[in-house]
Amino acid sequence: MAPSDTPEEPDEPTGPPSRRHPRAKLTTGTVPPEGGGRAAPGDASAPARQWPLLTVLGLTVLGLLVVGTDLFAQAFRVGTLLVGVALLTGAVLRRTLPSVGMLAVRSRFTDMITYGVMGTVIVLLALMVQPAPWLRIPFLEDVLHLTVT
Repeated sequence: MAPSDTPEEPDEPTGPPSRRHPRAKLTTGTVPPEGGGRAAPGDASAPARQWPLLTVLGLTVLGLLVVGTDLFAQAFRVGTLLVGVALLTGAVLRRTLPSVGMLAVRSRFTDMITYGVMGTVIVLLALMVQPAPWLRIPFLEDVLHLTVT
């Protein structure tokens, strides 16, 4: 039998359904995350279209500047709280807005959980940091007590 005489395998099964999955095809693109569209009309400037991401980044940069400059006694705590609040703001924006631009990285649910959990952990750690914590949670004091007494 010559190579041109060999029958080709059909793409779709013709007989009864089998337990095998069809052959994987080459992926040629990706699907954008839901809500990943522009947060403002297309004729708006680029910063206006990405205001949710810029809000979160702005709060984060502000928090890092407060920590870095150390202008007052509790600057490390206040700056870290700002970083945590920035992530919680991202979670709220992801939940409430239909389109958040580049703030959308994964599915809406995954983004909300990721931003929310990380923001909550950072805020709790900032409130419980030694010395003189602003928040005391008894069962976590032993875990978070990092100073030698």
